[in-house]
Amino acid sequence: MTGTRDAEDRYRAAVERNRGRTEPAPSPAVLNAETMPAIVETAIQVAIRRGEFDDLPGAGKPLEGLAASSDPDWWIRRKIEREGLTGLGPPALLLRVEDRGMEETLDALGREEDVRALIEDFNRRVVEARRQLQGGPPVVTRTRDADAEVAAWRQRREARHEAPTAEPDEQRPRRRWFSARRARD
Repeated sequence: MTGTRDAEDRYRAAVERNRGRTEPAPSPAVLNAETMPAIVETAIQVAIRRGEFDDLPGAGKPLEGLAASSDPDWWIRRKIEREGLTGLGPPALLLRVEDRGMEETLDALGREEDVRALIEDFNRRVVEARRQLQGGPPVVTRTRDADAEVAAWRQRREARHEAPTAEPDEQRPRRRWFSARRARD
């Protein structure tokens, strides 16, 4: 019996201590579709009062793409641009982009066989894209003549090799490794 009497005494003492205090905070509201907007708005207002939105990186600047047309796929286009993703899209558009940068791609190659192989592969993909009936934009990219492209590649390559370039020795005297080392020590 003394155990229950002690429990009663502790309970009464706790009630007496808390008598002057205010009621505890109400329990949080149940999160559902009806209360969600109010809870979110309250959280935003509290964060604004705390100043959590004051020093954001885009503060005071207009939002990009707001004045553009109402494209429903704007977010994926922006993601592709930001990430620099390539190889995404219908074959007609990919072939147009590849055709536009073909000269730079060919100029990076060092052998005539590689140039021919690249042109043949490009032509094969253009013909294959024309045969597909999957929809999308029409394929208007023309096939390329391999012999003409090789001749143009040779001309560009010879022009690069014949272009007068100032040699680094003529521009600045070369420093010996040991003199540069002494200057650092």
